[in-house]
Amino acid sequence: MATVFFDVDTQLDFLYPSGALYVPGAESIVPAVARLNQHAASRGIPLISTVDAHSENDPEFRSWPPHCVTHTLGQRKPAVTLPPADARHLVIEKQHVDCFTSPALEPALASLGATHAVVYGVVTEICVHNAIVGLQARGLRVDVVAEAVRHLAEPAARATLERVTDRGGRLLTTAEALAL
Repeated sequence: MATVFFDVDTQLDFLYPSGALYVPGAESIVPAVARLNQHAASRGIPLISTVDAHSENDPEFRSWPPHCVTHTLGQRKPAVTLPPADARHLVIEKQHVDCFTSPALEPALASLGATHAVVYGVVTEICVHNAIVGLQARGLRVDVVAEAVRHLAEPAARATLERVTDRGGRLLTTAEALAL
């Protein structure tokens, strides 16, 4: 089984209280995200990171406050979560909540021969949900690191995680994911 680690939108604007679109409590997942990304790098597991990359007048800002504007501090990932430069790391920039709107993602998954994805990041019921749905639609088994996701709406997040287990995936601890 070809596994990829899938880091969804762990960017400064979402993770910290000073961020433009802070997810309450998201800073608590940063150590787990760092450990997962470093683990992937040290084991040669491909790491795909999705990142919001919006223009200053992005149409998405009609629905959400401005966030993750390209080339701003808020668009960056925390340095502690970045794998070494020589890691198998692909960054997929996106302008929508669905990472599969990026034309680079599907070919990347195909070239990696991915059959299994370990998913973590923010926001569970929005961008993480869309990543899970897209990965499952493409035939990948999806596991979610439950300690490394954060939500805005708990009932919707719970439904997302139930979708994972209903479709044969697992909710993992960080330790379980690091054992892969």
